[in-house]
Amino acid sequence: MALALANFRLRNTLYFQSIHDPLTGLFNRRYMQELLEKELLRTARKESSLGLIMIDIDYFKEVNDRFGHEAGDVFLHELGNFLLKNIRGGDYACRYGGEEFLIILPEASLDVTKERAEQLLERARKISVTYRDQSIGAVTLSMGISAFPDCGQTADELLRAADSGLYRAKSEGRNRVMLPS
Repeated sequence: MALALANFRLRNTLYFQSIHDPLTGLFNRRYMQELLEKELLRTARKESSLGLIMIDIDYFKEVNDRFGHEAGDVFLHELGNFLLKNIRGGDYACRYGGEEFLIILPEASLDVTKERAEQLLERARKISVTYRDQSIGAVTLSMGISAFPDCGQTADELLRAADSGLYRAKSEGRNRVMLPS
């Protein structure tokens, strides 16, 4: 019985590790792709909507250059915790790659997605990250949003639309939420 219980725990641990990013605790990109496809199928079946928020940390390279990569890791970890604490139950926070993140919002229209992104942006401005008793500084984020069915029908179309909004936010001054162009 003890061996069966140990195997069960090990299997659960390995499964958790296979779908989560170890640094941030968020879902990893591979699992995000699966989640997004499943949620899109469910959304289409229910004739509902689904929102995406793509997030990039502004000037993250400067944090790494100025304070080192370990400080950058602390920064990413803090943002991961922030996202987990500030999403609705039923939403999914994922590490998309590097300093990019994606939030999947089932049953959220484009307007609701924009409202949630604005709330996250405002709350994130209050985060101040410290590393070895030294302030790294405030967190600012650029965000691009999209929603099914308004901005696309497939996962790729929705991701491209959110990415387009993210690049608009970066090019128009950062620290803002933008719709795709």
